[in-house]
Amino acid sequence: MKKSIYLILAVFLLTNIAFAQKDRDKVKFKEYEAGYYQNFILKDVREVNTKLKKTEIDKRFQMDHTDLDLPDKVNLYKSEWHNPVISQGNGGSCWAYSTISFLESEVYRINKKEVKLSEPFVVYWEYVEKARGYVQSRGTTNFSQGSEGNAVTKSWKLYGIVPASEYTGLLNGRKFHTHEKMFNEMESYLKSVKKSNAWNETEVLETIKSIMNHHIGEPPTEFSLAGKSYTPKTYLSEYLKINPDDYVEILSYKQADYWKQVEYKVPDNWWHNEEYYNVPLDVFMDIVKKSIEDGYTMSIGGDVSEAGFSRETNCAIVPTFDLPSEYIDEDSRQFRFSNGTTTDDHGMHLVGYYEKDGVTWYLIKDSSSGSRNNDQNAPEFGYYFFHEDYIKLKMMGFTIHKDAVKKTLKKF
Repeated sequence: MKKSIYLILAVFLLTNIAFAQKDRDKVKFKEYEAGYYQNFILKDVREVNTKLKKTEIDKRFQMDHTDLDLPDKVNLYKSEWHNPVISQGNGGSCWAYSTISFLESEVYRINKKEVKLSEPFVVYWEYVEKARGYVQSRGTTNFSQGSEGNAVTKSWKLYGIVPASEYTGLLNGRKFHTHEKMFNEMESYLKSVKKSNAWNETEVLETIKSIMNHHIGEPPTEFSLAGKSYTPKTYLSEYLKINPDDYVEILSYKQADYWKQVEYKVPDNWWHNEEYYNVPLDVFMDIVKKSIEDGYTMSIGGDVSEAGFSRETNCAIVPTFDLPSEYIDEDSRQFRFSNGTTTDDHGMHLVGYYEKDGVTWYLIKDSSSGSRNNDQNAPEFGYYFFHEDYIKLKMMGFTIHKDAVKKTLKKF
């Protein structure tokens, strides 16, 4: 009995000595300062919605990056071709911006064509499909501004796609998107449909379209490019030459069986897609690293609301006061997803990587305002820099070309 007690004490002391020797990350309470969102996007948005109130935040608890040697310069990273950063404004459509950016890179990777495609075109038709699902489910599916990356390829199969120049979704001289009033009108209308039990699908979809036509314009059904006429579908098949079926979703969460295709159970997967390839975390991380090294980019999604995610340095780190690196595993990842501290709140485009001190950092192209609080003329404007641990703990899944994961898919 005494030997057991001595052994326990020895283990306890050694453990505490080990932790005492570790470098501890520091915290600070940062005074809130208005950034890109307030100074640019909201100024434009207020012309549409004068009821917007000023955001009042006193201080924010965050990791102190001051004394850290961080790889926060774009030119350090080996990156694949991608279009310049673009803002999603005040619209909740990061899923469209990140995945379309990814697919633009795919057009270049496969066909060496530089194209800029229309995000609002996909957003328009996704709302139509959401409204259709709402009617068919009698008001039980989620109708919101959010969606998942695979909604883009789903939409392309149904409706095709057009160049950004053919459909901007910006009317009356707007510089930034704001869909709040449009969404509120559509949501109120659908609630009235449910309340009155008026499930006429044709009538509902036409009303939804008319609301969007007023706010963001009607998408084109035909256009010309270099003297040739295209429809959105022929532009996809004949010019872009991209097959939407070539793209897959890779997921890693423990609540479902690994090595099976499962449903990603989040509100934005409103159509309950069950085609996510669920893999163990080590496989997930290996795919991310090997794919970008092999020249494949990906649309990646997860949580960006952490204390280690700094809008000053644009670096995302898991601090030691949250969880030391050696304890980031499938259980800690699932624990955060299950208790709601990890959500699928943002989609981004992973475009590059950099090795530093035995750690892989990833270059993330972003469409939100959070990545735009630095110098607008700096190369870093619109980018984040993710430590591998941050992806391991907080990024839940990604969209990628099936050729990048051939060996993995064979195991399913």
